[in-house]
Amino acid sequence: MADNLTQKQRKLTMQRVKSKDTSPEMKVRRLIHGMGYRYRLHCKELPGKPDLVFPRLKKIIFVHGCFWHRHNGCKYAKIPQTNQDYWLPKLAGNETRDLTNQKKLCDLGWSVLIVWECQTKDTASLTEILREFLEEKING
Repeated sequence: MADNLTQKQRKLTMQRVKSKDTSPEMKVRRLIHGMGYRYRLHCKELPGKPDLVFPRLKKIIFVHGCFWHRHNGCKYAKIPQTNQDYWLPKLAGNETRDLTNQKKLCDLGWSVLIVWECQTKDTASLTEILREFLEEKING
């Protein structure tokens, strides 16, 4: 399937994509805040600038877009049919960088949770995932 936008329109669309304060991230933040947890945002001192950092718990949450971070098996993670010479290395690089940052964080003693964009569509399930992750150290 060919792109239905001109090259200029596609460029403008892609420039508007945000890297922080996205809708999925805001949903996660509201849920966690409602649970009574407080956190730091986008901590530049840590590998990968994690979306949410819980210093006291030594826990980190990344909220990943399914497309940008290649959520395996997700319907939102389809590779574009046009300009694959650009997209394949770009998305593979994102995936490699994510794994490298996660390993660095684990080596520093942090527990890491990845919340995928598609998981934010089911609030009840997401709430349970977040609660289990954040309470894990407290209870166990």
